[in-house]
Amino acid sequence: MVVEIRRRLAEALAPVELEVVDEGHKHVGHANEGKGHYHVRVVSPAFAGVLPLQRHRMVHAALDGLMEQGIHALSIDAKAP
Repeated sequence: MVVEIRRRLAEALAPVELEVVDEGHKHVGHANEGKGHYHVRVVSPAFAGVLPLQRHRMVHAALDGLMEQGIHALSIDAKAP
């Protein structure tokens, strides 16, 4: 899933920095047995002049479909360079 998240974000946002971390190990024993928890840090020129809420929406749009197929929780750090 990490590879697919990276691919989609790279295609949609052309980031200058991109980090995707599987944080499932932090959630073992929770309702979904720790699966599908990810942290994304993305720095992209596409975020210049864009409010934080809209940046998150852009990330979610790039990951459309994955939220239903394997991402249970997603934390996002989205910044402009």
